Amino acid sequence: MRILVTGAAGFVGSHMCDRLLAEGHAVVAVDNFVTGSEKNIAHLAGHKQFRFIRHDITQPMAVDGEFDAVLNMASPASPKDYLQHAIETLDVGSAGTRNMLDLARAKGACFLLTSTSECYGDPLEHPQRETYWGNVNPVGPRSCYDESKRFAEALTMAYHRTYGLPTNIARIFNTYGPRMKLDDGRVVPAFIDQALRGDPLTIFGDGSQTRSFCYVGDLVDGIYRLMQSDERYPVNLGNPNEMTVREFAERIRRITGSRSPIVCRPLPEDDPKQRQPDISKARRLLGWEPRVALDEGLRLTLDYFRTSV
Repeated sequence: MRILVTGAAGFVGSHMCDRLLAEGHAVVAVDNFVTGSEKNIAHLAGHKQFRFIRHDITQPMAVDGEFDAVLNMASPASPKDYLQHAIETLDVGSAGTRNMLDLARAKGACFLLTSTSECYGDPLEHPQRETYWGNVNPVGPRSCYDESKRFAEALTMAYHRTYGLPTNIARIFNTYGPRMKLDDGRVVPAFIDQALRGDPLTIFGDGSQTRSFCYVGDLVDGIYRLMQSDERYPVNLGNPNEMTVREFAERIRRITGSRSPIVCRPLPEDDPKQRQPDISKARRLLGWEPRVALDEGLRLTLDYFRTSV
């Protein structure tokens, strides 16, 4: 297949490009480097099946040739990035998503949106199923990301219902792995960075809030399977093994051999207290579930930061 990937220089997007090329597909990669990095795709330069276009998808885009699929993965994803680029985040979820839907429709391609577990907000249902409508503050500081993705989902379904466009929606839960930015504010790189420096590991709140961490290779496998499916409604992709943030900090200290103390800071506004995916749908429809154990994934991530940063 010939596949267009937006957000291709991002953490997950670059791994998606790797997987598609490994499967023998041709990839046209798009990014504007607002939060993505050239170094994430530098190893693909010169690959005969890979082409890169620097472009902001909030602007209309014309690309030569036919496509079989459009994977819309463009958006700031870490709180630090989307709070710094709030307007751009809303633009890419709205105008950017519509431009890519129009492109997919014009090319007769299927369309996949990478959405987020943030659509569930600070959930009142636990674990979170795709049928849960969420508990989102539409005017809070995180709303630029939450509502951007919720609108992108609504727009995707509207194109499917109105034009019969074949679409997929992946709701991604906490993901980690090589090519994350150490300074992006998410808990995995933050703890690793602090542990390697010998700085205190910073927990927000008392550390009792929970997260579920999925290795990026497992996530990309789920997205790849979803892209080939006929499921039009959202599908959760994440690791259902839940742990508290404090437990996770202790895990990082053990794996890194760090003696860094753990310190607490005030919990940010609207920070979710619980996050755990129900992946029954992905298991049933895609035959997918995470396979990389947390310790194994963290060691791979740690090796990346030690050798590449």
